[in-house]
Amino acid sequence: MPWSFLGTGLILYVTWYKVEIDVRVNEWFGSFYNLVQEALATPNSVSFDEFLAACIEFFDIVSVYIIIAVVLEFFVRHYVFRWRTAMNDYYMTHWEKIRHIEGASQRIQEDTMRFAKIMEGLGVSFMRSVMTLFAFLPILWELSKNVTELPWLGPVDHSLVFLAVFSALFGTVLLAIVGVKLPGLEFKNQKVEAAYRKELVFGEDHAERAKPESVTELFANVRRNYFNLFRHYLYFDIAKWSYIQYTVIVPYVFLGPTIVSGAITLGVLQQIIRAFGRVEESFQFLVHSWSTIVELMSIYKRLRGFEQQIVIAIEEDVHVAAE
Repeated sequence: MPWSFLGTGLILYVTWYKVEIDVRVNEWFGSFYNLVQEALATPNSVSFDEFLAACIEFFDIVSVYIIIAVVLEFFVRHYVFRWRTAMNDYYMTHWEKIRHIEGASQRIQEDTMRFAKIMEGLGVSFMRSVMTLFAFLPILWELSKNVTELPWLGPVDHSLVFLAVFSALFGTVLLAIVGVKLPGLEFKNQKVEAAYRKELVFGEDHAERAKPESVTELFANVRRNYFNLFRHYLYFDIAKWSYIQYTVIVPYVFLGPTIVSGAITLGVLQQIIRAFGRVEESFQFLVHSWSTIVELMSIYKRLRGFEQQIVIAIEEDVHVAAE
């Protein structure tokens, strides 16, 4: 328990510190590109030593980020494995009651491993998205004052913030609709895979099991479900990648009137684009993680059903003992 609370606190703090470094990098981009613009506009107005000092400043900032990122990844892996260990220990204390359940070994070994691994990536990504949003939203809110009007819409206060929210919301709703069938298909996929694997395991010890006829039929179920899954992922990926790629140009389009009027410098433009990207990416957490979330939902459903069987077995033991 102390490991859980202290570990969570450390992960949150270090993740927030990484976000703060990213904010410093965003500020550096503003000053650096202004320096580049000055150097290009007026030859020899910026010395090489000044330019080199700006590059070294970036090196110093990023070096700290690299060290912290490596240490955090190392710690998170240990933290998540302890979570898997706790799940494994809980299930194994009830092994005698659940060993007869179909796929019990797979639930304990494979599903706990995959659940912990996915939660490692999703959990840290979600925390980083939330913290990045809190850090960059005020920055984008302030930078939006430089954008005096939007094409086709005219003047809109804090327009880039609303644009980022709308863009991310549109993508999230879009993928939620086109990917609504994927969790059920992933769940079914694990069921047919488990049945196929179970027959092969029996065939290792019993000559009468895993005959070509039965194995062929079981693998046909696997093949059928995979092809169905691939078909649904096809239109899901079309929607996902179309959205991700096309939205790259969106901030430039809406910044068009501001850019062509020369209302901002190159440095401010870079700050706006990076801040917009960070805010939009934070809101797009579900968009970028939807496939992984689908897999996690499937694993959770299997583990939840497994735990319900444990509860039923315990209640039956209590009932027998009472009699």
